[in-house]
Amino acid sequence: MTKRVVLIGHPVAHSLSGAMHQAAFDSLGIDAVYETWDRAPIELADAVAELRTDAFLGANVTIPHKERVVPMVDRLTEEAHATGAVNTITREGKRLIGHNTDVPGFKVALDRLVGKQKMPRQGVVLGAGGGARAVVYGLITDGFQRIIVFNRHLHRAESLVKHFGRSAAHMELRAMPWHASIIEAELAKARVLVNATSIGLTSDESPIPAEALNPELLVLDLIYARTRLLRDAAAAGCTVADGELMLLHQGAAAFTLWTGQPAPLELMQERLAEARASGLRSAEGEPAGDGAPDAAGEAAAADAAD
Repeated sequence: MTKRVVLIGHPVAHSLSGAMHQAAFDSLGIDAVYETWDRAPIELADAVAELRTDAFLGANVTIPHKERVVPMVDRLTEEAHATGAVNTITREGKRLIGHNTDVPGFKVALDRLVGKQKMPRQGVVLGAGGGARAVVYGLITDGFQRIIVFNRHLHRAESLVKHFGRSAAHMELRAMPWHASIIEAELAKARVLVNATSIGLTSDESPIPAEALNPELLVLDLIYARTRLLRDAAAAGCTVADGELMLLHQGAAAFTLWTGQPAPLELMQERLAEARASGLRSAEGEPAGDGAPDAAGEAAAADAAD
């Protein structure tokens, strides 16, 4: 019987994940199909309940459900528990296990961005959704000593900081108001800037003014495109990277969890490149946070809950 893997989100119109996972299943002779399920929050519990049958290998979870799905599974892995967010679900019989493969995916992207130099210790994170939680946890466990979180809705950033209170007890983790002058002042002290919002996903705008960027910064945008932020950062002399590596490696980790087999990374990367070349900018496993005030589609969903 053909097994099913589903992506649960709202919306899920533009899937890069489907292209890479279906190619991976097919190349290894795994009889499985990757589907997209657009489910509003009110439909989430019913969607998760469907996964408990033998028809499913598991699921991906994307905006705006990564945090909402946490109480709907039977067990959380360490990273899912630590972040309070789930982006991958597997089955053990009728029990559902919640994982967070965004964390290892982010760490691969961060390591590549930093390169051969010593890992920095101070960072700024924009956003406070499920993706931002994976980023902050990744920075904490990589030894960062100071992390400042900005979010347009300050209470969301404060909630994130409170969530990590125990694991960040040894360091400085603070939420600050989203104001250009405050962001610029903090960037002057930081080495790493991570955009975990969806600002720039559906419009050519940046979450921060170009003049706030200094050439010492390492800038990672979790959106899978050459966003305005990345173009401004490159022009300022920063080292930059988009979200493709994080997407690829969180997807590869999920694939192995579902199938027990190593993911065909090169093939998955090729399919991602092809999907991006065809114009897709959004991706599932999408680690976006709060969207821009006037953005539509995915950004609106992100602003609502992720």
